[in-house]
Amino acid sequence: QVQLVESGGGLVQPGGSLRLSCAASGGIFSINTMGWYRQAPGKVRELVATITKGGSTNYQDSVKGRFTISRDDAKNTVYLQMNSLKPEDTAVYYCNANGRQYIALSWRVMDNWGQGTQVTVYS
Repeated sequence: QVQLVESGGGLVQPGGSLRLSCAASGGIFSINTMGWYRQAPGKVRELVATITKGGSTNYQDSVKGRFTISRDDAKNTVYLQMNSLKPEDTAVYYCNANGRQYIALSWRVMDNWGQGTQVTVYS
């Protein structure tokens, strides 16, 4: 079973930066799209940014120009560089990977999530 492990969250003041990482490991798999989502207290989980295998990116309007998503397929890792952070960016950030994984002699659809990493932007 493919596992996603996030790192890089923490506390930062407004205007600061953080870089999140998410590495996929375990078994045989092929990843198409990787992405970052976030969930603030009392709110639904929302898309932050995604990146396809071909490198096409998509961002939530509120983070455009501040966040940059990238991936290193050799390391099965996706990154989220977050600059000019605002208090409203405070949330638990989750990594997602979809594609396929080889389980029990067959390829199966994969849509996996990481455990989440807390990002807190405070004054």
